[in-house]
Amino acid sequence: MGKLKVDLLGTSFTIQANEDTEYLDKLLGYYKQITQDIEKIDSVKTPLQIAILSGIMLCDELYKEKQRKITMQNNGGQVSTENDEEIELRTKQMIEKISKVL
Repeated sequence: MGKLKVDLLGTSFTIQANEDTEYLDKLLGYYKQITQDIEKIDSVKTPLQIAILSGIMLCDELYKEKQRKITMQNNGGQVSTENDEEIELRTKQMIEKISKVL
């Protein structure tokens, strides 16, 4: 069980969680990085707006990762790419070259 002291966006508090302190510190560091990127947007002014947009960005990242995982599972563990045809063509060309040498 770990503790995390949060001092961010004008607020400060401590939480206790079932994760170790080092992991919690990494999470907070990542969140701080995202909030700093959001703070650079001129139209975002308040800490609440920054926190909400940061949460949305994290949700977007998580959602895309879950979708990628589902796509991989549906494709038998293979990542689907837009260049599948090009990869297939190059693979066939390499096989032909190898066959000629053998």
